[in-house]
Amino acid sequence: MKETLATIAARTGVSTTTISRVISGKSDKYRISPETAERVWAEVRRCNYTPSALAQSLRKNKTHTIGLLVPAISNPYFADMASAVIDEAREKNYTTVIVDSMEDEKNQRHAISALLSRKVDGIIAAPCGTDATLFEEVRKTLPLVLVDRYFEGSRIPYVSANNYKGAFEAVELLAQNGHRSIACIQGDTDSVPNKARVKGYRDALKKYGLEEDALIVGDAFSIQNGYLETKLLLSRSPRPTAIFALSYTILLGVLKAIRDSSLHIPEDLSILSFDNHISLDYMTPPMTRVSQPVEEMGHLATKLLLDYIENNSDAVTQLSLSTTLVPGFSVARCDNTTEQKLIAPASPGTRGRR
Repeated sequence: MKETLATIAARTGVSTTTISRVISGKSDKYRISPETAERVWAEVRRCNYTPSALAQSLRKNKTHTIGLLVPAISNPYFADMASAVIDEAREKNYTTVIVDSMEDEKNQRHAISALLSRKVDGIIAAPCGTDATLFEEVRKTLPLVLVDRYFEGSRIPYVSANNYKGAFEAVELLAQNGHRSIACIQGDTDSVPNKARVKGYRDALKKYGLEEDALIVGDAFSIQNGYLETKLLLSRSPRPTAIFALSYTILLGVLKAIRDSSLHIPEDLSILSFDNHISLDYMTPPMTRVSQPVEEMGHLATKLLLDYIENNSDAVTQLSLSTTLVPGFSVARCDNTTEQKLIAPASPGTRGRR
């Protein structure tokens, strides 16, 4: 049975008007009690209702406003992406409303409802979780483009980076510099970019006959995850000779753990990171990393969305942009002795640039 406001009203004893106001984020405006609002949301979650009917009612008029959903605006990567989206939208006289899911699917559902209630003309989203249902329902009535993250097998348009190739080239560089014990600190295990990076890591190890030495730890794109997992890795005997951090935020935790352990890069440990940030060139030593075209991704996703809005296009465009291996001085050659002695820092050169 298709869920509607009426079916939810019948089960909760709340009027359809009140349910609509709760879902559209207007509980406070209409003085709806927290108890009633929570009863409505509990039933909405239980039956997996998506507010497509609300979206249809909001499509009558253009507002020249788009929504941007990110999983963590505190993450510099998504802050840079948001800046690109805002800049591109402003060029076309659109205003951007930003909402943050904080990597929580419940928050994500509320955030989408809030954007719909503000009558946005379209949405750009970096989703969390693995369920595409919410976004597929929204796209039936509202232009939608995913950025960075997407759902495998879904026909929702997206702009992302070639995470697999970026990770493969990073681990290959470490292997070519003699490293045989390369630890990988991953992020959100459900996200497609993380899965692709882990696959690239594994396949690079396999190419060099090191697949049995794969060591993957961690579960969040956070500084704390990078710090705690690095401390655990450094307590191993023997410890890894290199660490591959799958995001800039993870890297920050890695660096603090290494500093707290009185170790040095790259003399004691080689470090390579996914994501680029201007600060990495000012670190001691400058970090070797995989750079994603984050600004280009933000601009392209916005251009796609505005094309869908203004031309009523229903094309399914799915783009994967190239990454670049940016050399620094955080990777050194390893002689693989029991002391894990590192020698001769790798030349920055131009390897991996496109």
